[in-house]
Amino acid sequence: MKLISWNIDSLNAALTSDSARAQLSQAVLQTLVRLDADIIAIQETKLSANGPTKKHLKVLDELFPHYETTWRSSIEPARKGYAGTMFLYKENLSPKITFPEIGAPSTMDSEGRIITLEFDNFFVTQVYTPNAGDGLKRLEDRQIWDKKYADYLTALDIEKPVLATGDYNVAHNEIDLAHPSSNRRSPGFTDEERSGFTNLLNRGFTDTFRYIHGDIPNVYSWWAQRSKTSKINNSGWRIDYWLTSNRIADKVTKSEMIDSGTRQDHTPIVLEIEL
Repeated sequence: MKLISWNIDSLNAALTSDSARAQLSQAVLQTLVRLDADIIAIQETKLSANGPTKKHLKVLDELFPHYETTWRSSIEPARKGYAGTMFLYKENLSPKITFPEIGAPSTMDSEGRIITLEFDNFFVTQVYTPNAGDGLKRLEDRQIWDKKYADYLTALDIEKPVLATGDYNVAHNEIDLAHPSSNRRSPGFTDEERSGFTNLLNRGFTDTFRYIHGDIPNVYSWWAQRSKTSKINNSGWRIDYWLTSNRIADKVTKSEMIDSGTRQDHTPIVLEIEL
């Protein structure tokens, strides 16, 4: 199987806008079309509570004509047009789809952050992990989220092996970002968030990129838009992951970033696995 994950930072903008940035996003979408994955996970769709419009679905069908779509949006009392996730999966697949709530604090369970596909012998689940926020104002809630999410993945893993992906909003180790020393208390690199991710892996999961590539440096999945030179200088962070249950990690044949050209923000990531 080939699986791709991408934080798209607004599906609407990528599908319907003609801005320079939208054109860069559309070029990435064309790359995904060529890669012909079995399953595509998309985070930060930023759609309304009603989900994709007819126009969105028409464009998606033109791009991915042999795929089914399932989505989850932020709903009240959470913010509108915020977060959100979507799966595209080939029409020959017939997963059972669930939209789990994990007992997260605040409005996190209403923000459309997790979708899970269940197959006969494994799960595929995606997450858009809450950001700790400016001034770390959401860090305490984020720590609770991390524990609840780890509990959720562990419960899936008891039933059958898990492929878990998404924007985890944490660079796990110093090697996973370009400037660790100056980001000690930045959202995504606090000791608390890093510890939360360590705890997740210790519950029986493998970071497949590191499993395949070892301690290769300077490979990232996100470059800040606020800095015009972040991607040129490769001043990035690796915060997007494909995880697997430990017992199927040896079946992974590829786990890497997909080239998104000059587009800053997130780049897609791909997993290939013999299941």
